[in-house]
Amino acid sequence: MTKDSAKSSVAALTLGAIGIVYGDIGTSPLYTMKEVFAKHHGIAPNHANVLGVVSLILWGLIFVISLKYVTLVLRADNRGEGGIMAMTALALSSVTKQSRWHYPVMLLGMVGAGLFFGDGVITPAISVLSAIEGLEEATPALRPYVIPATLAVLVALYVAQRRGTGGIGKCFGPIVLVWFITLAVMGVVNISRNPVVLAAFNPLHALGFLIRNGWLAFVALGAVVLALTGAEALYADMGHFGKKSVRLAWFSIVFPALALNYLGQGALLLSNPAAVANPFFQQLGSWSVYPLVVLSTMATVIASQATISGAFSVTQQAISLGFLPRMRIRQTSESEKGQIYIPLINWLQLAAVVLAVIGFGSSSNLASAYGIAATATMLTTTLLTFFVVRFGWKYPVFLSVAATGAFLTIDVALFSSTS
Repeated sequence: MTKDSAKSSVAALTLGAIGIVYGDIGTSPLYTMKEVFAKHHGIAPNHANVLGVVSLILWGLIFVISLKYVTLVLRADNRGEGGIMAMTALALSSVTKQSRWHYPVMLLGMVGAGLFFGDGVITPAISVLSAIEGLEEATPALRPYVIPATLAVLVALYVAQRRGTGGIGKCFGPIVLVWFITLAVMGVVNISRNPVVLAAFNPLHALGFLIRNGWLAFVALGAVVLALTGAEALYADMGHFGKKSVRLAWFSIVFPALALNYLGQGALLLSNPAAVANPFFQQLGSWSVYPLVVLSTMATVIASQATISGAFSVTQQAISLGFLPRMRIRQTSESEKGQIYIPLINWLQLAAVVLAVIGFGSSSNLASAYGIAATATMLTTTLLTFFVVRFGWKYPVFLSVAATGAFLTIDVALFSSTS
């Protein structure tokens, strides 16, 4: 392969990663700020609280996503594959069957896989629902059509899975790139109107928020975690595009766009606390609601793809480890072995997603369940990472604890706040 073709391949994979891997976390700005300041949390959208919440989100993205997942966890690939089952396989091979840790690690991996599948059901439901609920911002008369429209969009997405991740990624990548550019532009517009929000980069605002609000802040932390959902899909989808492309996409496009948009929503709330009902759709004024609904619906459909393709990868690895019975797996790419389609998993997941949409009825009702599934899976991954770092990579105990201990503390706090 020539240098130019290699660069072209990396660029294509990076664009695909933006479309598939980061669709999930990329649509979190739709509902995170709205849920943090929801009335039942009791957190007033005043100056100090807004800066504190935005600061928590920014530093959560830095520590949990940038440092834990993109920097550390992506190193733990099992023959190019990622996800909770890949981590389990590495951990099991590290401790060996004779070790007293073998069965606890196996059990931990099975629990993590179950949690990931639960996350994969909730993600499409909450993502697409939150986008189409934007229609209610335009006119309450459209409220009865939110659930039917959501179901129609989701069915179309699952029907399209037979085309394969690569084929879908070529269509989705440019759309999600436009989405991230839109997030960044909206953020810059609102930051320019109220640049004081940039003070949120100071982590003391996050610490002050937690100390000042006590128990209420701890409860609100369960909504802050919504900004971090999609981390496990990021790791699970590594095999589809490779760690280099996943990392490049995060640091060059995704993280800057997310940071700017959360800052922009914070700036909006500092200027207009009444926008707290749905700050995302009010960032540019009423004229932008319909275009944003259209774009966000496309983006959330794509966000759902991250967990669907991740579920395929985790299933394949679970079968190879003997945790699941054999089933038909179709290879959808000649060049990327991680791009697969499993019909049975596809249709079972669609049935579960439809039941979740009908049963919960709104993105707000789904938020708590989403947070529990996501944070529990993140906690499981951190515990398994310790075994890989300590027994697989042969790091000293001190370094192994240091590498995972801080992340474990954060994961425990996030999980506790959602329980």
